[in-house]
Amino acid sequence: MATPGLWWQHGVIYQVYPRSFQDADGDGNGDLAGLTARLDHFVELGVDAIWLSPIFPSPMRDGGYDIENYVDVDPLFGTLADVDLLLQGAHQRGIRVLLDLVPNHTSDRHPWFCDSRSSRNSDKRDWYLWRDPAPGGGPPNNWLSEFGGSAWQYDVVTGQYYYHAFLSTQPDLNWRNPQVQAAIADVMRFWLRRGVDGFRVDVLWHLIKDEQFRDNPANPDFRDGDKPYRRLTPRYTTDLPEVHAVVAMLRRVIDECPDRVMIGEVYLPLTQLVAYYGQDLRGAHLPFNFALLETPWEAGAIARLIADYEALLPAGGWPNWVLGNHDRPRLASRIGAAQARVAAMLLLTLRGTPTIYYGEEIGMQQAEIPRARLQDPIADSIAGLPDGRDAVRTPMQWDASRFAGFSDVAPWLPIADNGHGLNVAQQRSDAGSLYNLYRRLIALRRSSPALLEGAYCPVMTHDQVLVFARVAGTERMVIALNLGGTPVSTLPGSMAWRGVIAASTCADRDGAIVADGIALRAHEGLVVRLDRESALPSAPTR
Repeated sequence: MATPGLWWQHGVIYQVYPRSFQDADGDGNGDLAGLTARLDHFVELGVDAIWLSPIFPSPMRDGGYDIENYVDVDPLFGTLADVDLLLQGAHQRGIRVLLDLVPNHTSDRHPWFCDSRSSRNSDKRDWYLWRDPAPGGGPPNNWLSEFGGSAWQYDVVTGQYYYHAFLSTQPDLNWRNPQVQAAIADVMRFWLRRGVDGFRVDVLWHLIKDEQFRDNPANPDFRDGDKPYRRLTPRYTTDLPEVHAVVAMLRRVIDECPDRVMIGEVYLPLTQLVAYYGQDLRGAHLPFNFALLETPWEAGAIARLIADYEALLPAGGWPNWVLGNHDRPRLASRIGAAQARVAAMLLLTLRGTPTIYYGEEIGMQQAEIPRARLQDPIADSIAGLPDGRDAVRTPMQWDASRFAGFSDVAPWLPIADNGHGLNVAQQRSDAGSLYNLYRRLIALRRSSPALLEGAYCPVMTHDQVLVFARVAGTERMVIALNLGGTPVSTLPGSMAWRGVIAASTCADRDGAIVADGIALRAHEGLVVRLDRESALPSAPTR
C-alpha cells in the first residue's frame, strides 16, 4: 500500500468545468469569481480538491484546450488576481486547487506557433512537427486526427505540413525538443509558485510521436460505426516507450514543490495505463483510470475490472476511479437515475482516490442542445454524444430560478430541461436525495480507516449483485450493491454477517442492524460495518 496520509490518497477530487459552474459578472459565462463564491459548496459536500478545466487565454475552438498563453487567464474567466483570490479562499477552507495542463498542443494563435510557421528558418520551427509533402504531394503519412480526417494541415506560406492530433487549429508541440520541455517546465513552475496544488495533464499518452514518421497500421478491430480515427492503430502516434522519460521529467518539476500532485489523462487499456506510474513510481501519481466509463454496468463485468486493476497496479501504486468527465456522457443518462445512487456508493467505497464530475452529486443528465446553440466543433463525431460534448457541459443547476441560479442572464449553453426540478437547493433539504447520499458517503469515507486506506477484498458476485469488503485493522466494511431493478431477498452466505448499516442509497436504512443476512431492494446499495464475529469468505487482495 502507498504511504498513508497523503492528501491526494485520502481526498476526494471534484472536477469543475469553469464556464458552466457559476457566473458572477452577468455575461452568461461561468468565471473564477463565481467559483470562489461557491467554495462553501465543496466544504458542505466534503471534497478535498477541485480540478479546473482550462482557464487560460484561448480562441475557445476546443473548449479552452487550445491555449494561446499558458501563463495568464482568459478574460472570459477573469484575471490572475482572481486566481489568487480563488487559491486564498480555497486554501483557507482546506481545499486544494488543481489546474489543467495541456502540454501536447497549443492554439495556432499561440506566439510560439506564429513564430514557428513564419519561416522554415524560425528559431521555433522545431518546436512543432513540420514535414514535407509526400512524394507526388499530399500529407506526409497516413496519421489521423482524433477529431476526424488527416492529422496533417498544409501551410501555404512555408510549403510544409504540420501535425495536429486534434483540431487543425491545435498544432502539436515537438516533445523531442529540449526547448519545448524546458518551456512547459517553466509554465508549471509559474503556477506552482502561485500556489496551485498540482495538475491534471491532458492527453499524456500523446506527447511523443515516432521519430521516423512511419504509417500507422490498419486496425483489425475496426467496425462500422466506430469513430473514423479507430480505422488505424495509433502505434506511431501514441504511447511510445519514450513518453515515459517525458512523464518522469514532468514529475520532477512537480516534486520541486512539496505536497503537490500530478494526474495524467491516459485513455489506454489497464495493461498499458499502469506503466504511467513510472519506474519506481516516479511517473504520474495518479494515471487516470477511466475504465468504469467504458465497462458494461453489470456486476460481473465490474467485479472483473476491479480484480484486473488491483492485480496490475505496481507495488505501492495508488488506485483511482472516475465515473464521468467533460468528454463523456453524463452518468445519470448512461446508467439511469436510480443506478446513479449505486454508482456513487461504488465510487466512494472502492480503494483509491475518487473523482466526481460537477453535477454528478445531484444526478445532472445530458441536455438536449438546439442545433443553433451548439458550441462544440466536433458535434456528431463522437459516438454516444449526438450533441457533441456540450450536452455534458451545461450550467450547474443550483436552484429553481429562471437560469437555475447559475446566472442572471441567459447562459452560454441552455439549462437542461429538468434543471428547475433537479438542483442543489431542492436536494439539500431532502434527507433522502442523491446530494445528501454523496455527503453521507464522503463523511463516512473520511471517518473510516478501512475505506480510506484498507485492503480491497472481493466477496461475491451473485447475478446482479456485487459485494466486496474493505478491511483495515479490526474495522471491516462490506459493500453490497444491487445493479439491477429487482429485489434480492438474501445474499448467499450473508447469514454469517452481523453489523450495522453505516450508509445506504436509501436514508431510512442508515443505522439499521443486520442480524439475519442482507437483503437488497431494487437499485439499492448498503455499506455495513461488521462486528468482530462476522467472517468474510475471502482474503484481502492488497
